[in-house]
Amino acid sequence: MITSTERLVVRDWTESPDDLARIYDIYSRDEVMRWLGGGAGRMTDPAEARERVHAWRERYAPYAGRWGLWAIEPRGAGPAVGSVLLKPLPGRDGVTPTDDIEVGWHLHPDAQGHGYATEAARAVLEREFATGTRQVYAVVMAGNEPSMAVARRLGMTHLGTRTDWYGGAELETFVLARPA
Repeated sequence: MITSTERLVVRDWTESPDDLARIYDIYSRDEVMRWLGGGAGRMTDPAEARERVHAWRERYAPYAGRWGLWAIEPRGAGPAVGSVLLKPLPGRDGVTPTDDIEVGWHLHPDAQGHGYATEAARAVLEREFATGTRQVYAVVMAGNEPSMAVARRLGMTHLGTRTDWYGGAELETFVLARPA
């Protein structure tokens, strides 16, 4: 377990059949993936879910659990509802990690509107700020009003459109400073 709230557990994604099925169900959907790099990386075969878990493990292993992409699971209420992430933002080349930290969320459409993204993001933000991090960003594709609403509910300040990360993509950018 990475962290938890009264309603949620934030944990590593596993290779369990339930997790793999849910990963595929989330990351194969156009309504989810259109907001993540414009659909690049959308799964088309259930076998890709296992590959994705391996890729996430490998990508975040150097961070020893501090940063990653994790499952959001309601306590005692069925499958994971989506993912929450906390990680260094990739720079203008789209690959090289920067010193800027990103919080993000990807929810299954059937899990939206229940406050899960806000609650899970708040929990990982509290955990990150406890390490001394001064500020965390959220970057959202233009038009993704639900994600912008989550950023606002987190108390993040909208900075406008920026092109600092993800290969220079134009992204609505929000920031939250560590509480004093």
